[in-house]
Amino acid sequence: MVLPERTVSLGELLRDMAADPRIVDEMVQAARDGSPEIARLPRAENRRHVAALLTAGLSSFELLADPSERDFAEARRLGAARAAQGISVTALLQGVQAGRRVVVEAALRRGRAAGIPDTALLEGLLDLDRYAGALERALVDGYHAAERELSRTEQDARNRVLRRLLADGSADREDLLRFGLRPDGRYHCVVTDVTDPARIRTAERSLTRCGALFGTVDDRLTGLAPGRLPAGALEPGTLAITAPARPLDRLPTLHPLCVAALRVAAATGLRGERDLVDLAGETALAAQPALANLLSTTLLADLDPADEFHRQLAVTALSYLDCGQRLDQTAAALHLHPNTVRYRIRRLQELVGLPPTVAEPGGRWPVSVTLRWWWALRTWLADADGGGRSDSRPDGAR
Repeated sequence: MVLPERTVSLGELLRDMAADPRIVDEMVQAARDGSPEIARLPRAENRRHVAALLTAGLSSFELLADPSERDFAEARRLGAARAAQGISVTALLQGVQAGRRVVVEAALRRGRAAGIPDTALLEGLLDLDRYAGALERALVDGYHAAERELSRTEQDARNRVLRRLLADGSADREDLLRFGLRPDGRYHCVVTDVTDPARIRTAERSLTRCGALFGTVDDRLTGLAPGRLPAGALEPGTLAITAPARPLDRLPTLHPLCVAALRVAAATGLRGERDLVDLAGETALAAQPALANLLSTTLLADLDPADEFHRQLAVTALSYLDCGQRLDQTAAALHLHPNTVRYRIRRLQELVGLPPTVAEPGGRWPVSVTLRWWWALRTWLADADGGGRSDSRPDGAR
């Protein structure tokens, strides 16, 4: 419109547009046409936000020269509302930019009709464009801030449910259903060595798509899975211990076993996903360090950790037991001649008194004797290496 005796400024024209319900309707329709996600919301919801945005934005266009100083609270609130509604940020911007084109086109038409010179109109529209860009940034800021808060809230709820289940097996039915768990279901308890918060969040998102519930328990990525984790579900090099599937009320028993097995597997250099059952022996023995030390210092008291030859004897004997007391398999694992393996075992027999049948053709120790010496040798080598894994042992030997 044109006021008497003076030319309407672009700012005045924009304030009139902000109060014009036809402009609001055009912007709403453009936003719905430009974004299918926005169109799924009720039209009244679209209209309320557009009207508020116009009122807060266009009506204050002339107040400050620097758009960064304007109050974009309404834009941030709109961004936060769209995040809470599950609208993607891409869809949000598609809708906003469609409405933005309506405003620019209407301002151009009305400005020319009001007699605003083209030069002044162009300068004003450039200012409007900068302002609209700042408004969009505020929308995105509000969206991402709400998204982070929603993520933290959801993550906290997920962690609470998971920790309760692993502590005492209890959880509200509503919480179980919320996170995709069945009260009568059977789940694998999975404990990993991932402790970096950023990596945990990335893994949580990936594993949730597999139907699993993962979170942070004792500062580790831990979770429940209805089946075995698919290949590639975890980052390469991640160590994970997986227990057999059991009902929810059995999880408090399995979780500490998985944690104990994780420590054992990490100490021996294992990587990848490992079955708790396969590590049962090592895990049980690791729970008795005093007894392990007693066996080592008693059965192998005559070995000197500083003597490299004694270390070779212990490595060979332990590999021999790991290979089922087979000379040929031990020789292949250590890249030695079978006679060298036989010689080393006999020398160890002379030093510490190994049972005499061990290196004889077809000779086998009883299981209890094998366990005793295997445990002693393993402990002795770990102590000799300062608690680490011997570099002389073959890959995969435990």
